[in-house]
Amino acid sequence: MSANLARFASTPGAHLTPDGVHFTVFSRHATAVDLCLYNAASPGRETGRIRLTRGERDLWYAFVPGLKSGQLYGYRAHGPWMPQNALRYNANKLLLDPYALAISGKPDARASMHTPTGPGFFPGAHDNGPEALKSAVIDRDYDWGDDKAPNIPWRDTVVYEMHVKGFTRTHPDVPAKLRGTYAGLAHPSALKYLKDLGVTAVQLLPVHQHLDDQFLIEKGLTNYWGYNTIGFFAPHNEFASAADPQAQVREFKDMVKACHAAGLEVILDVVYNHSAEGDERGPMLMFRGFDDRLYYRHDFDEHGSNYINITGCGNAVDSANGPGLKLVLDSLRYWVTEMRVDGFRFDLAVTVARDEKDEFNVNGQFLTAVAQDPILSQVKLIAEPWDIMRFDSYQVGAFPEPWRELNGKYRDTVRRFWAGDEGSTAEFAKRFCGSQDVYGGNQRPALSSINFLTSHDGFTLLDLVSYASKHNEANGEENRDGDNANHSISCGVEGPTNDLRVNRLRGRLRRSMFATLLTSVGVPFITAGDERGRTQKGNNNAYCQDNEISWLDWNTVDAEMLEFTRQMLAFRRAHPEFRRTEFFDGQWTPATGLPDVAWLEGNGSLLCHDEWHDPARTTFGALIAGKPPMVLLFNRGDLPAPFILPGTAGCTWSAVFDTANSQSFDTQKIPPTAGGANLTVNSHSVVCLKLSAGILGLTMAC
Repeated sequence: MSANLARFASTPGAHLTPDGVHFTVFSRHATAVDLCLYNAASPGRETGRIRLTRGERDLWYAFVPGLKSGQLYGYRAHGPWMPQNALRYNANKLLLDPYALAISGKPDARASMHTPTGPGFFPGAHDNGPEALKSAVIDRDYDWGDDKAPNIPWRDTVVYEMHVKGFTRTHPDVPAKLRGTYAGLAHPSALKYLKDLGVTAVQLLPVHQHLDDQFLIEKGLTNYWGYNTIGFFAPHNEFASAADPQAQVREFKDMVKACHAAGLEVILDVVYNHSAEGDERGPMLMFRGFDDRLYYRHDFDEHGSNYINITGCGNAVDSANGPGLKLVLDSLRYWVTEMRVDGFRFDLAVTVARDEKDEFNVNGQFLTAVAQDPILSQVKLIAEPWDIMRFDSYQVGAFPEPWRELNGKYRDTVRRFWAGDEGSTAEFAKRFCGSQDVYGGNQRPALSSINFLTSHDGFTLLDLVSYASKHNEANGEENRDGDNANHSISCGVEGPTNDLRVNRLRGRLRRSMFATLLTSVGVPFITAGDERGRTQKGNNNAYCQDNEISWLDWNTVDAEMLEFTRQMLAFRRAHPEFRRTEFFDGQWTPATGLPDVAWLEGNGSLLCHDEWHDPARTTFGALIAGKPPMVLLFNRGDLPAPFILPGTAGCTWSAVFDTANSQSFDTQKIPPTAGGANLTVNSHSVVCLKLSAGILGLTMAC
């Protein structure tokens, strides 16, 4: 074997050379593997079939001279049909290359992809080659020009979660043919909006090639969110304006390049915890046909093998086993080195971090591999720190550096506080301060917490204050789906209303929650459209709604909320004390003559332990040392509350913002106030003031 052939024979995937294409695929238990070639102009017609050679490390390979970029192909794996041993070979099913860089065809779980589940689970006899999805050979060459990653520090990062299609699907300034595509996101009007808003990173809902579930197709719906992966290296073809697979890959790269030029990082929401093949009733697409036993987690009992379902989706990719771990790591490195993305948000990251005993393990295979990887350890890594159905499924605070975590405790606590739940004040302060009780004990940095109020999964910010209950009837599951524990309120009317009083209260609560988010210690995370007053009509699980329920409505905007968001983001950028990298310690510092934070009672005294835990408490203040010092006054109650401002009459406090007002940064509405004087803070609001004159000193005690 030549050195060149040996190199490609040891590297999975399809490798284009000037002379042809090298094909390599993994399977330990197959008895034979065939490469099937298809014509791109007529993808239902097989034009050639080549038997692969088995090499070292369970890799099968072949070189086909003369093939070019755009060649379509698939595999047929021969072997035993022994479901009880997690061996499910069926050469009648055309398989995708797990390392395919692009996938051609309509990605839906049509019946021909499935294996019958009758007695004995016999393999299906139908040959689905003509209609099956095909892998495509891709030329990796691309001119990145002077592209440079923004490399924005965590302290300055503001994450903006969006759906590639939903963000521009109705955007009037994006050309119609580009709306809802990678090219649409790269359009100058879309990028200008993001830059003007003040976010620094776009976090894209899954863009790996995914499959629309059969049960959704039967109901006239699709898997809009895309948490149903079949291509861990391939950009989802329906998000591209181009039909040609090669052009689709280039369009994705163009999008990343345009985002970087605008100073925006690109973070991908990735789904390595499971695949679209589901359980034994699901379609046979790739892993199941090549090596079900090694790619998925199983347990074995007297009835044979069973898929371990800790994802709720029927299977769990075995990232503790060699083949699964290698594929995940190779995929991640590909998206960083070839597609130049800046980081990842891992869906159900606890599943990916489980070891060979299916236990969450901070020293397990995946987390250890990432930590020592010279490429992956340097990008942004965000964990969704839970999966389901296990005693150790909830792991907020457990992931090691360099990981950050979506802080579900922050979301729930801040929601509870502003919803008026009794006894939530002390925990609210902990979350506001970066959740040191969660991260400090593990010596994690203060910026470990990704603070969020909403995400794609749940209510929008407007719906959070407009609906006391979920309304998911459009999903066709009789409103059984979606979370029931939302800590949401309706403000007296369920859903939209013309009642001016109710709408004012909803606006005030949204501004107060947003102000909390952007002054808390941690990394703020914003869901696309919350700044515009987007609604999903009470649907808190719109995973299958590829329509106006999920898309941003560019023809309707809450202009006051949008302007407030821009102003709050600008305020955060201008004040490093709200982008701190260390936890508060409450100690006096010589530079300011103040503690880094002091907690204030409404009567001007320091707030003490017993007062924190008073279930009826609705108000408190936070004095933040800075240049100048600032004070945040919180009132979640239903009535205005008086606050005695810190300092003496020689001090002057000037307003920065007041979320009680729709024009929150209109400082004329709060005149300068002397230290020691009373200031009334309206209900359901946050007031921020800065010391504009005088020297502040605190000598108060509990």
